[in-house]
Amino acid sequence: MNELENYLKNLEKDTVLSTYKASGPGGQHRNKTESAVRLLHQPTGLIVTASESRSQHKNRKMAWLRLRASLQSKFARRKPRKPTNIPGRVKEARLRIKKKRSLLKNTRKKPDPTNKDQAFCIL
Repeated sequence: MNELENYLKNLEKDTVLSTYKASGPGGQHRNKTESAVRLLHQPTGLIVTASESRSQHKNRKMAWLRLRASLQSKFARRKPRKPTNIPGRVKEARLRIKKKRSLLKNTRKKPDPTNKDQAFCIL
């Protein structure tokens, strides 16, 4: 049994359901009753709300469906990213920049007196 099936099996036990007053159009029935539903899935911290309908029962059903969908998308396997090939001109430009930086750093080095290939230098 994978992790997703485990979460879906224990979904009601791990979820906190709360209701609140919905806002927006719908008249007195919507504004004075606690018809909006909020579900908090404690293990993952996902919060899902539903307040479209004036009925708390419909909103609760919609919130459960959304919670299941968001858990499935959270645990869905993503396709591995296929790396793109770097164009040759980009590689050449990168090598040119590295060569230039290398030459600049070589000019900042102190000459090595033990190396006879370098020019004569008094330290």
